[in-house]
Amino acid sequence: MKLRVVPITLKEANALVAKLHRHHKPAVGLRFAIGAERDGRLVGAAIVGRPVARKTPQYRIAEVTRLVSDGTKNVCSLLYAACARAAEAIGYDLIQTFTLATEPGTSLVAAGWVRVGTSPGRDWNVPSRGGRRTDQAMGARVRWERRFAKAKA
Repeated sequence: MKLRVVPITLKEANALVAKLHRHHKPAVGLRFAIGAERDGRLVGAAIVGRPVARKTPQYRIAEVTRLVSDGTKNVCSLLYAACARAAEAIGYDLIQTFTLATEPGTSLVAAGWVRVGTSPGRDWNVPSRGGRRTDQAMGARVRWERRFAKAKA
């Protein structure tokens, strides 16, 4: 049967993140969440929230903070494309996400996202911000985005 995009709650999305994701824990907050369903079963989820980097404009840019799939073909590209359409409809200037440098980004390219930069991975638990989590993957990252037409003008 055909894949379809469905609205889901943070609780539903986080349940799938907990079950399937290999290097992140469930998200705490969100702007919106989208699921991918096949034959009435949730096979993927995306959580879109505020940008993690504190100097990024929090109300003009949306960020895919979690995206998971059970391995069903085309789920990730379907979700990335749906997240971009939803963020544009809401009025964001752009949507972004980060992948580990070791991940190819094939689904992002298929969904029309553009690789715009890299950043070295580093520990968030620095002396000026003590007490942060240290259980996240800390490798180099690639930043991807979809900029919307109204923001290009």
